Amino acid sequence: MIKLKYGNTNTFFIQSNGNGLLIDTDYAGTLPAFYKLLGQNNITVKDIKYVLATHYHPDHMGLIGDLMKQGVNLLLIDAQKDHVHFSDELFKKDRIEYTLIDESAATVISCAESRDFLKRIGIFGEIIRTTSHSEDSISVILDDGDCFAGDLEPFEYIEAYRENNKLKTDWEKILSFKPKRIFYSHRPERSVQ
Repeated sequence: MIKLKYGNTNTFFIQSNGNGLLIDTDYAGTLPAFYKLLGQNNITVKDIKYVLATHYHPDHMGLIGDLMKQGVNLLLIDAQKDHVHFSDELFKKDRIEYTLIDESAATVISCAESRDFLKRIGIFGEIIRTTSHSEDSISVILDDGDCFAGDLEPFEYIEAYRENNKLKTDWEKILSFKPKRIFYSHRPERSVQ
């Protein structure tokens, strides 16, 4: 796994048998910085077979349309389908050049199908819904103990979010997989005891 940070969002590249998976992108307009960082890590766009957004807020999916135009496949969880264009109006309002996502060209799977799908591309793990941040939020948990949690609030915040039972439920699901490291989009990684 390679952490790629070229803007405000931590993104992650998992390479396996020529079927690289990119988890999240940054904001629209960051493509030159993305290319530069790929080069510094000896990765090409052709190495990225799939891109997956942990959710469709603008700082997580801004380059997906650009990557799709270059042959990268969008891996879309079925529960995310209604959220793909959440950020379109935000980019338009801010006058940020943005390539629309063509979700009709995506590979759509359910979370229940994710383990089999990931295994077919040489990645061992699973995708689960973790909706306390947004209804379309997902987390990726690998069998090696790495968990990619997007914008999920840290476990330590459960008490502060007492009225948000979803956060506790999300963490109970994640911890049931016995992760070793949690990777967040905007926080440092955290080891799990």
